[in-house]
Amino acid sequence: MYQSLFPDDDYDSAYDIDYYKYYEKGYRGILFDVDNTLVGHGEPVTIRAIGLFGQLRDIGFKTCIISNNKEYRVKPLADALESGYVYKAGKPSAKGYKEGMQVMGTDAHTTLFVGDQIFTDILGANRAGIHSVLVKPVAKHEEIQIVLKRKLEYFILKKYYKSKRK
Repeated sequence: MYQSLFPDDDYDSAYDIDYYKYYEKGYRGILFDVDNTLVGHGEPVTIRAIGLFGQLRDIGFKTCIISNNKEYRVKPLADALESGYVYKAGKPSAKGYKEGMQVMGTDAHTTLFVGDQIFTDILGANRAGIHSVLVKPVAKHEEIQIVLKRKLEYFILKKYYKSKRK
């Protein structure tokens, strides 16, 4: 029942993922959520994020930021990261994920998604047939609607970790 909400993998941070491992498995494009995945909610791009995207380019990955935010939030981050982007992605609809794959020239079999929210990021990636990776939020402070979603996510995560142990 909850399988569509379960990620394929999970890590503490987008900065802790062994991207070389995924490249060896045939992945060539990575879609990223922005807020609380790469940077704090509403925060500007960081040196750490710029370094990660440089490393990803060196490995051979194409990248694309997909966000439900408006272009004025997404474009400056994507430009600083030298990445493609899709704004107003409509997550959890698969539409924005498919647009992101078009931007990168990849397909569902060669694309990885990294995000911090189950009900938007992970559900959308799973709907699009993309390998989904859940990371913990980078910042503690979040908007009230996200705080409420996190309370619901807690129960889903409990079931996910229980199924993972089996």
